Amino acid sequence: MLNRKLRMGMVGGGSDAFIGAIHRLAAFMDGQIELVCGCFSINPEVSMSSGKSYYLPENRVYKTYEEMFKNEVKLPEGERMDFVTIVTPNFAHFGPAMMALENGFNVVIDKPITFTLEEALQLQAKLQETGLLLALTHTYSGYPAVKHARQMVAEGQLGKIRKIFVEYPQGWLSSKLEDTGNAQASWRTDPKRSGKAGAMGDIGTHAHHLAEYITGLRTTSLCAELNIFVPGRLLDDDGAVLLRFDNGAKGVLVATQIAAGEENAIKIRVYGDKGGLEWAQHEPNTLIAKWASKPTEILRVGTSMGAAAAANTRTPGGHPEGYLEAFANIYRNFSFTLRAKMNGEQPQPEWLDYPGVEDGIRGMQFIDAVVEAGYNDDVKWVPFK
Repeated sequence: MLNRKLRMGMVGGGSDAFIGAIHRLAAFMDGQIELVCGCFSINPEVSMSSGKSYYLPENRVYKTYEEMFKNEVKLPEGERMDFVTIVTPNFAHFGPAMMALENGFNVVIDKPITFTLEEALQLQAKLQETGLLLALTHTYSGYPAVKHARQMVAEGQLGKIRKIFVEYPQGWLSSKLEDTGNAQASWRTDPKRSGKAGAMGDIGTHAHHLAEYITGLRTTSLCAELNIFVPGRLLDDDGAVLLRFDNGAKGVLVATQIAAGEENAIKIRVYGDKGGLEWAQHEPNTLIAKWASKPTEILRVGTSMGAAAAANTRTPGGHPEGYLEAFANIYRNFSFTLRAKMNGEQPQPEWLDYPGVEDGIRGMQFIDAVVEAGYNDDVKWVPFK
């Protein structure tokens, strides 16, 4: 019986990168995981200094991820890491993830899962071959209210889903921030590091995943317009998408990073033939249910939600469950599932509720389709393939 914390390695997430700190806070929140090693930067000096600031022994801080996997796999089972979390820019996802799987390590990876759809399919094949686990940090699916929304749809409370509106407006790229030395803006607007999509790859994939996660539907085709509003920018900073789903429902998705003054205002509305629901990250503890034949209901995390929300809620009603807690739910469910597997036990169903490689493939299919459609002057419906 495994009676210890799970040991986590990290690729990326040095002291000069904000998302690494988010991942560590989320991973540590429930006391299930500890950081034991890492290659924290492409710059060996930054990696070594970061590892020192995280109080890791010098021999467990590596200058390259190749060195890390090569050395970690040689350590006794009682010392080496159990899984690795990959928090690098998009172009550096596939290499570490594939090498981890080839060396027997489970993986947590930031979204989008890879640089290309072909790479995502290779990871899927390797996971099927090895039986290892992979979690994808689509954060917004971790909110308790989102999980309750998903439960409501699955139970048929809204009836047949007809219409989905999902939007993700940001304003931080309203000017050419990538020319000012801002590292986050620099790689996200660079096709060589971010991939073929800008705003749609960065936040549009979040919006698309949220729509499919809550409804359980799958997009079959889409029509899109992509825009570059900031002169000289190389990737889209704005776009709108019409979606067709496999049950006949239709959707509208908007993702923009030039909505000046907006922060991270992701919001979704879902309508069936019996009622609808609405959730916004700026009010994360609230889910609004609207009905055709009875008054609107305001549902609150911790007081009026079901088992799916309760399984992912840490605080009593009235205490906000926010971004870090949602992020931590992915790590917690993944860690509970991994621990059960290592103990030869069957994971509880609620532990299996975290995004995985299939969600990553859906995200890459979305990016491919939206880019194909988005720069076409003629109206063009592009199938998911």
